[in-house]
Amino acid sequence: MIKKNLVLKRKDNKSIVYDLFYEESNTPKPVIIFCHGYKGYKDWGAWDQVAKRFSDKGFFFIKFNFSHNGGTVENPIDFDDLEAFANNNFTKELDDLEAVINLIKTNKSFNNELDPSNISLVAHSRGAGIILIKASEDKRVKRVITWAGVSDFKSRFQIGTDHFNDWKEKGVTFIENSRTKQRMPHYFQFFENFMDHEDRFTIKLAVKKLKIPMLIIQGAADSTVLEKEARLLHQWNPNSELKIIDNADHSFGTKHPWNDKNLPTDLQKVVENTIDFLNELAL
Repeated sequence: MIKKNLVLKRKDNKSIVYDLFYEESNTPKPVIIFCHGYKGYKDWGAWDQVAKRFSDKGFFFIKFNFSHNGGTVENPIDFDDLEAFANNNFTKELDDLEAVINLIKTNKSFNNELDPSNISLVAHSRGAGIILIKASEDKRVKRVITWAGVSDFKSRFQIGTDHFNDWKEKGVTFIENSRTKQRMPHYFQFFENFMDHEDRFTIKLAVKKLKIPMLIIQGAADSTVLEKEARLLHQWNPNSELKIIDNADHSFGTKHPWNDKNLPTDLQKVVENTIDFLNELAL
């Protein structure tokens, strides 16, 4: 069963567009919630094929767009709402993830197909920081898995550089989207939101609090998130498992669009390692 572009409407917040992948059997299945990364979206590259792999192995797989990622309900793939993108911050992304977890508990239309007591969070790149923070705060989360996950948010603001000072002075900075060629704005509120909640948003502190199983998967040839970040995550939680995939890049061989029904070799390894990790814990 594949259900695409469902809409979670919220009274005081932007709607969230999400997808469901599961084998219809009227039997509760372990839940995986997948979070995309920076400038990402739920339909990028091979994420559909990834979701299908997990559902074929008996998981209830949910992937969604963060509400302020720049996509819209009408067009969840392209970035038609740059004002929303400009107003995004880590608080909003954590609130979005909270809403999706709550959806599992409250939506009666598919609750016979999932086990709400068995929730794992999986994320790529910047999304990994969000799920690590959420896992440290929410006892409903039973396992957490990062794919090419960041270890620190603050350093990415490049505080004190000319670029940062210009951003602070003007209140906005722009970054080009390599796919759409749009100049995507960031308002300075993004940094201010981080500083207002710095302890909460310090990934190191969140990882040190974790008491649940944690898997870290990293590509050795990743030039966006370096291998040392994965090793730091592992250092902060020595009970975690660390898998380094030789020669793998940041997207594990994926590009957009991805029209092959098969996964690239490195991403296949990521999926297999993740499934093995989850199944071992279920034994």
